[in-house]
Amino acid sequence: MPGMEFAISKTVLLAVVLAPLIGATVAGLFGRQVGRAGSHSITILGVAASCALSIYVLWQLVGQGAAPFNENVYTFFQVGSIDAHVGFMVDKLTAMMMVVVTFVSLLVHVYTIGYMAEDPGYQRFFSYISLFTFSMLMLVMSNNFMQLFFGWEAVGLVSYLLIGFWFKRPTAIFANLKAFLVNRVGDFGFLLGIAGIVAWVGTLDYATAFHNLDKINGTVEIFHGHPWSMATVIGICLFIGAMGKSAQVPLHVWLPDSMEGPTPISALIHAATMVTAGIFMVARMSPIFNLSPVALDFILVIGATTAFFTGLIGIVQNDIKRVIAYSTLSQLGYMTVALGVSAYSAAVFHLMTHAFFKALLFLAAGSVIIGMHHEQDMRRMGGLRKYMPITFWTSLVGTLALIGTPFFAGFYSKDSIIDAAKEHALEHGGFIAQYGYYAVLLGAFVTSFYSFRLLYLTFFGKERFREVAHDAHHGDHAHGHDDHGHAHEPHESPWVVTLPLILLAIPSVIVGYLTIGPMLHGKTTAGAEAGKSFFDGSIQLPTHGVMAKLGEEFHGSLAMALHGFTQWPFVLTLAGFLLATWMYLIKPEAAARACKTFALPVRILEDKYGFDKLWINGFAGGSLLLGKLSRWFDSRVIDDHLVNGAARDTRDVAAVIRRLQTGYLYSYAFAMIVGLILLLAWLIKSGAGA
Repeated sequence: MPGMEFAISKTVLLAVVLAPLIGATVAGLFGRQVGRAGSHSITILGVAASCALSIYVLWQLVGQGAAPFNENVYTFFQVGSIDAHVGFMVDKLTAMMMVVVTFVSLLVHVYTIGYMAEDPGYQRFFSYISLFTFSMLMLVMSNNFMQLFFGWEAVGLVSYLLIGFWFKRPTAIFANLKAFLVNRVGDFGFLLGIAGIVAWVGTLDYATAFHNLDKINGTVEIFHGHPWSMATVIGICLFIGAMGKSAQVPLHVWLPDSMEGPTPISALIHAATMVTAGIFMVARMSPIFNLSPVALDFILVIGATTAFFTGLIGIVQNDIKRVIAYSTLSQLGYMTVALGVSAYSAAVFHLMTHAFFKALLFLAAGSVIIGMHHEQDMRRMGGLRKYMPITFWTSLVGTLALIGTPFFAGFYSKDSIIDAAKEHALEHGGFIAQYGYYAVLLGAFVTSFYSFRLLYLTFFGKERFREVAHDAHHGDHAHGHDDHGHAHEPHESPWVVTLPLILLAIPSVIVGYLTIGPMLHGKTTAGAEAGKSFFDGSIQLPTHGVMAKLGEEFHGSLAMALHGFTQWPFVLTLAGFLLATWMYLIKPEAAARACKTFALPVRILEDKYGFDKLWINGFAGGSLLLGKLSRWFDSRVIDDHLVNGAARDTRDVAAVIRRLQTGYLYSYAFAMIVGLILLLAWLIKSGAGA
């Protein structure tokens, strides 16, 4: 067999992982010695090498038919029958993730040269983002739960450092602490899920665990008289970890606040790395989740709620980065819905396309912020398309991909998810399945509305930046950059900023058209049969699941796009576009009237459904109150009464008794007589009673 001549090299995989780590180490420890140019050169070179080698690995798997790689590199520990290794499992799912992570990271590195040019922490930032790339690669390339958990926690740690990069800003410190603590809640569930696998299956290795899943088909008693399937318990615990990392309701509150970090890291966290880790993990663990319909229904409900309701919050946001952040939450909800209906390949496909156009939108927002001298409020923008043409056109491409315009990348992945949810609802019925379908369907309208609202407020209409004085402490770089004011005209960003936008715009247009056939349905773009789908062997799809039905209906990328113009998602997308056009372009005063008319819903959305208050005042505040109560109980009850109080009472009793010891004979004789009288009285009374 010709494909057997090719084998993935362990050396190549080690180079993929270690190249970003070496760059991070040099920039972080020797940043002053190598300077700014040296720091960005070594980190970009490391990530570029990692990206090139990742593409080579993908080519080996897809083009040359190389067998998937699954080997251990280093033994971390052995305790009884449990082994923990550093090892790599590289199949097509992993290779696709490697390419996406390293490609987006490379463009973010280049973009950072222009965006962070004036920042005093320049070398430190390059070290952090390169370390972030290393952590994500360790996560997606792992072949065991121990290494997965290491990458999982390392990504969380570096995100903490990046969100709080401007550590002199109280809002940044609050945001990174919030992200860190909320993710710890999810990670606790994730750790319980891993512990369940170790306890019931007895291994940390993926392949061994997947081959022995019959061991978790038993039940476990969660509450008295309520036995649960062990597969359900493990699946829900693992997904709670994904809820934290991939920001699903109610563990989503950290992600909008992560906008306090510099824009390049917003693109890196929200596009291809941290938030997609949870989606990737559930897809990788598909053999476990397929054992539990209850866990899948739980995933579906959470994903549907996130997809629709967090998208609504984006409608009332005025910070350009926060609108895109809530868009990310909504799109992650779409991916989670796909996981919940067992369309794992559709979820990962949307993960891939979303990485390109969402990174594009974030970096375009950063370009706007640079051009507007670090202003982020869309109400202070307007009319920028003639000043920033490259940023405008690339933003338009990203918007069209995000809303699911036929022929753009987002259409193929997003419509596949909506179709999968529809098939699931038709097949299973019931409230949960119907809820999942209508949430993602109505989400198409919401996505279109807030996306064009952002586009119109930023690039069209009146040039509102001429009417307001610039607040030096308002923008993304208010951490200490010189404020240029609005005395200067808005300007297009330098080439190191616009080049990544152009390079991301290209896949945002074509990648869906070119890859949906082989990736999801095992067919060419023309619809002809081409063998197994891309993810066969990497993801366990139900034999007669929704993806099988969608594959039967797929007749090529062109036919799917043309058919999309007649479907409800496009109709709702068009409705959102028309409403946004009327409210923010044709009749701008209509938006203010709508806010007054719908004051209560707007206030609820601005309050983010009260989740922030629930976490900050409820859980965090309740924990502080409990701590204060515990301290009061410890000092006043335990110390004052039980410890010090016992000694004090003994002393007081001793002081009273001491006064009775007079040393006089008549005192003791008197006491004996009184005692004798009392004893006789008691005996007489007892005898009379008898």
